[in-house]
Amino acid sequence: MSVRDSRNELGQWIDRDRDRLVEFLQAFIRAKSPNPPGNTLDAAAHVAGFLDEAGLEYRTIAAEPTMPNIVASFDTGRPGPHLVLNGHMDVFPVSEDENWSYDPWSAQIVEGKIYGRGACDMKSGTTASIFTYLYLSQLRDDLTGRLTLTAVSDEETFGPWGARHLIGEHPEVHGDCLLNAEPSSPYTIRFGEKGTFWLDVIVTTKGAHGAYAHVSPSATKIAANIIADLESLSEVQPHPPEDIARAIDAGRSGMDLAMGPGAGNLASCVTVNIGRIEGGLKVNIIPGTCRFTLDIRLPVGMSRDEMKAHLDRIIERYPDARVEEVNHSPPSHCDPNGQMMKILRTNAEESGGYKPVPIVSLGGTDARLWRYENIPAYVYGPMPTGMGAADEHVDVEEFLHVVRTHALSSYDYLQSK
Repeated sequence: MSVRDSRNELGQWIDRDRDRLVEFLQAFIRAKSPNPPGNTLDAAAHVAGFLDEAGLEYRTIAAEPTMPNIVASFDTGRPGPHLVLNGHMDVFPVSEDENWSYDPWSAQIVEGKIYGRGACDMKSGTTASIFTYLYLSQLRDDLTGRLTLTAVSDEETFGPWGARHLIGEHPEVHGDCLLNAEPSSPYTIRFGEKGTFWLDVIVTTKGAHGAYAHVSPSATKIAANIIADLESLSEVQPHPPEDIARAIDAGRSGMDLAMGPGAGNLASCVTVNIGRIEGGLKVNIIPGTCRFTLDIRLPVGMSRDEMKAHLDRIIERYPDARVEEVNHSPPSHCDPNGQMMKILRTNAEESGGYKPVPIVSLGGTDARLWRYENIPAYVYGPMPTGMGAADEHVDVEEFLHVVRTHALSSYDYLQSK
């Protein structure tokens, strides 16, 4: 069979399997895997059962027994690149405060959309990776190099038991390029992402009766003043490489289409969010303690140490406050004009009429872990509709477009000489 014939057959398989793909995704969503707590045993069993039925070998790697990772790989026996497909099986939890129109674990289809927690983030994308692996395993005689599938746990909390464990302990999953289908929208392809810098700020004072304001300053008032001062961090300017800065500028309009007006402006800016704040015991007591959690997003070209220096200068003005670092992931990027980027853009237009632009993501993904190893990693997935919120959903046609784009792009990459 010629390359053209096998590539055409790949497209025909996806058309043939439309119902099968949708049914797999619905069952995947129903396999509850909220993180926290992070138990993905049901979701992993769904993936493993599919691979068993297809006769595909895989390994289960579980440093934490309730958070298994499924890894499958095949070698064509011919020299060529090693492509890694990555997706996660855990999802955001569902809050009692969320006002869902449909049961968040039902995977109900309404007006061409599949509703449920994980529908867009990212069980639809992980499904694209799983079926891409299935299809290409059946075409391995027409390919070169190696293909690896990693369906991982523990992504939603940047935890240590998923992709971080695989990257650190199983270098066979590194590969030459990574393809991921986190929600990005058909209008954008992520070649990088902003970094995260999370800190706790703790204010401690003597505290006192509410009427005795002369006895002690209020920890909550001090915290409020610190929070106001922290807004100045958004004015600190990054210094990205010139080619990255050009790509960020060119991708702003696509980001606005994907994430709403204003998203593109945030790609090169520091953002500051106070995710949690706790303080005070009673209305007539001057609080002696207040703690708030700070989420700083670092653009490409901004280091943790540089941001910490600016933060320290603010905190030094408040002797009753101290800072504890909670988490840090540096910004990451790869070549915005790399081989896989070009392949993805061609196939996105061919299979859906989209013309996605290269962007730096505002949020974090496991793709950063491959970039930290100097492995190019690209993300192309569905719209982030309702991601982490009520009525999360994915459009069925958009989901199938992502499957097709990933399958064809993986095929084309493993045709490269």
